[in-house]
Amino acid sequence: MKQITSEQAFIRLSNYCSRTERCIFDIRRKLMAWEIPGNEQNQIIKKLQQEKFLNESRYCRAFVNDKSKYNRWGAYKIKVELMKKQISEDLIREALENLQPEETLEQLCRLLEQKKKSVKGKNDFEIKQKLMRFAAGRGFSQEDVEKALFILGKNFF
Repeated sequence: MKQITSEQAFIRLSNYCSRTERCIFDIRRKLMAWEIPGNEQNQIIKKLQQEKFLNESRYCRAFVNDKSKYNRWGAYKIKVELMKKQISEDLIREALENLQPEETLEQLCRLLEQKKKSVKGKNDFEIKQKLMRFAAGRGFSQEDVEKALFILGKNFF
């Protein structure tokens, strides 16, 4: 790969960041792939932050919103994915506070209703266990799953 200068890297990254929210982890991976030295990486990141192309708090809020709304993930899975991107615990906690518990529960109920159509089991207990594992895999807490199954009630099984 052809070596690029810091100025070229900044221009490419400013375009990259202007299309959608990015985090420092994503930017640093790009810079490392372009073999930009560490001190120059820090300068580029700082300049991107100063010019408002890069903002971890904004990224975190957008990530939580998108993954919750479109991917239908629960808070735990969102938190784990943000931790993989080396986002600070404080920013994660702050962004997750924006999740409305009522909306999350309603979303989980719809998700479980939809999933139940394709789940097969010998009895109601087995179906319920499969639904609970499915919801846990999506990052929902056991407490939320139990509430959702209770809300769906007797007509559900």
